[in-house]
This record gives sequence, structure tokens and C-alpha cells, in this order.
Amino acid sequence: MNFKELFTDDSAVSPVIGVILMVAITVILAAVIGAFVLNLGQGIDQSAPQASFDFDYNETSNNVTITHQTGDSIDAERLSTTGLAGGSANWTDHMAGTVSAGTSVEFNNTADWSGETIRVVWESQNGENSATLSQSTAPTE
Repeated sequence: MNFKELFTDDSAVSPVIGVILMVAITVILAAVIGAFVLNLGQGIDQSAPQASFDFDYNETSNNVTITHQTGDSIDAERLSTTGLAGGSANWTDHMAGTVSAGTSVEFNNTADWSGETIRVVWESQNGENSATLSQSTAPTE
């Protein structure tokens, strides 16, 4: 056996490295495609915004005006108000666009809501997450 020839013969190095690289690329591609197919990134950016709302009740007209005080700007289509006699009301029925500090929306209640809890509820775009951003109890008569 000629040791000198053994160390200078590198014909098998390239095919081994090529096979290793092809296996690595295949594993990476399978992981990326699997993540998209299984929709593993769906929960990203679905966390509830932080916002504070003020509730102003008008007892003679059974109206409540809800004003965004501070916090994140929120798409109106993500917000609803619960606790009204008719169930929940979507903010897009009363306004369009973005709800930001200073934005007010007025809701009318068709019945006596003395002591009812009124909530501003946020729902994520995919509908999987929701959170109560603010709540208030209507004054009792």
C-alpha cells in the first residue's frame, strides 16, 4: 500500500460533501414547506392591544359614549361593545377606520340598562383570540 498515493487521492471528497449538502438543503426545505402547510405562524401578531376607554352614560336618552383615552390604535372592525339590550354592537356600524386616542362612539340602548356591564371587546383578525379591553357598569337608578 502506497501511503503517499492515499493522501494525495482526494477524488472521494467532493461526492461526500455534495451528498451532505443535498441532505441538509432537503431537510431545510422540508421544514420551511411544512411550516407553511401546517400554518405554524398563524398566532404571530395576534396579541391584544393595550388601550383605555372612558364611558359616559346619558340616562335620559339611554346612550353611552365610549371614548378611546390612551393606548394602541385599533382597527374599528376588530372592536365590538357588549352588554347592550340588543346584544353586541360592532364599531364599524358607527364609524370606519382606526380608533385612536380621542375617538368617540355613541351607542344607544333600547332598554333600561341599570347596573349592566358594558364591555369593549377586541377580536383578532383570524377570530381565534379575543380580549376585553375595558369595561364599565352602567349607573343604577
